[in-house]
Amino acid sequence: MLKQTLTVLAFTLLAACGNNAENKTADNAEEQSTVTVAAAPVKLKDEKVNNVYQHYVHLTTALVNSDSTEAKNAGAAIEAGANELPGADSIIANAKKIAQSSSLEDQRQQYISLSTAVIALVRSTGVSSGELYVDYCPMANNEKGASWLSSNKDIKNPYFGDEMLTCGEVKETIK
Repeated sequence: MLKQTLTVLAFTLLAACGNNAENKTADNAEEQSTVTVAAAPVKLKDEKVNNVYQHYVHLTTALVNSDSTEAKNAGAAIEAGANELPGADSIIANAKKIAQSSSLEDQRQQYISLSTAVIALVRSTGVSSGELYVDYCPMANNEKGASWLSSNKDIKNPYFGDEMLTCGEVKETIK
């Protein structure tokens, strides 16, 4: 009788462990499914602006992947880089708010104003090689619409992440 009880108990434990391993694998697969925003080679005419833009790409990728921790890191890097630029107060203020927030919703809200300022900065600075695209999502910003910069024509929406990853269109090309 004791052997039968131990056998049943051992079988139950093994079955439970097997199910747990499957769940961990499924969880890991979900955690690893991130989108990479492929950055085509783009160089801006001003090296300091180019530095801020590279951190902006990092932020955009973090928001596309709904990663608030990486968004915080990118926001801090944008703030530090923008401190080197004259007249970048709006970029600094919005990047700082992103860096201080743990809320993805708040970070995306600040990204609207940050993107407007970065787009204006890039337009005034100019591109020395490659192309940048001003993408637009009509549903962002409570359906008022919002733009962002990308070096790729493929839409990867930072305002909704994987909920509406490809929502948007290219509105302008900056050469």
